[in-house]
Amino acid sequence: MNRFLAILLVVSLAATGCVPGFEKEEVIQDPGEQETMEKAIVPRYKISDDYYQTILPFKAGQTRGQVVARLNSRVDVEQFETGLMRLSQEPFPSDKYLYQEGQYIDRTTVSQWLARKLTDAQLEEKKAADKNYKTPNNGLNPVFVKGKTTEETNKKSPIYLAHIMEQNYLVRKDDGTVELGGVSVGIALNSVHYYNLTVAEGGFPREYAIDDDELEKAGKEIAEEVVRRMRKIDGLGNVPIVVGLFKQSPATSIVPGHFIAKANIPSGEGSVSNWEELNEEYHLFPSKDATEKYRDDAVRFDNFKLDIDDYFPNHTGVIAKGYYRDQELQQLNIEINMDFYGKSELIGFTQYVTGLVMEHFPNYINLQVSITSINGEEALIVRDAGADEPFVHIY
Repeated sequence: MNRFLAILLVVSLAATGCVPGFEKEEVIQDPGEQETMEKAIVPRYKISDDYYQTILPFKAGQTRGQVVARLNSRVDVEQFETGLMRLSQEPFPSDKYLYQEGQYIDRTTVSQWLARKLTDAQLEEKKAADKNYKTPNNGLNPVFVKGKTTEETNKKSPIYLAHIMEQNYLVRKDDGTVELGGVSVGIALNSVHYYNLTVAEGGFPREYAIDDDELEKAGKEIAEEVVRRMRKIDGLGNVPIVVGLFKQSPATSIVPGHFIAKANIPSGEGSVSNWEELNEEYHLFPSKDATEKYRDDAVRFDNFKLDIDDYFPNHTGVIAKGYYRDQELQQLNIEINMDFYGKSELIGFTQYVTGLVMEHFPNYINLQVSITSINGEEALIVRDAGADEPFVHIY
């Protein structure tokens, strides 16, 4: 079945005046194979080439809300979604494709895929305990292998797969409709497996750090099976597919996880023929890890922080998160929390910090500074890579 969506590009309203940022185009429904035709709106303006235009009204994804419960932290949730969009930019460029949340892999299917695979004996045991048990035995996590202790059991069979996310990318056709042009699927993997000891063993929570090579091998095997199954879903048999393996950070981490590998599967192919290894990572400033691995960047941040400390002693903290690709700093997000006693003090501080940004950080990185207080957001400083001057806004 082909799924088409007619685009209605709205430009103006009748006698009430213009609606800024939209165009209008009348569309004639094609009486071809499609079962339904729906009118939609595409905003005229894009915030940035880094973001896709979306069609309206918004269509929630089939697995909406599941990712929050499956991943360890909010920072992982955000990076998993936006990072998959970033990986999709090459095969599905944002100037040619529209974005829509996944509409093909439903939440029941994802829940089944996230389960453990059962042995024949385990399956028979479940059926014997519940005569109504009819859940398909298609879990993608390892079979539960019982050891002599709970610790041994969990080390033998950790949960690798945390979540599966689908994103749809639509292309415009000459007749004013759009159709599915590609699909991206993110495979979120656990870097740490969490479990509890039995009551007899003390009942305490425990964790098992999964080896990187072990995790990547398991992730690629899971991705192969996901692609094979996707090709059997109505509408996904021939579209290009992008697969990204995401290693989420431990539950205690304040920096997000990152993608470790990706693959492009051309239209019609049912398996992954080539993986591209990704060298991405996030670091917190100040931190021992950042200082040891990226000393120059750590020194720049320390000097920036010291200048703030010297002139504004009433601040409560300055931290930053850096995103690295191929060991080069790409994005630095700085958070400054201050106690302000007047608007003039805020304005003066913001101007001072803007000057420090220009002084301490090279302009080949994307940089954002958020200034907050107990009352919330106070000011924002943004400088895109290559820009001569930053954008500054005081709330």
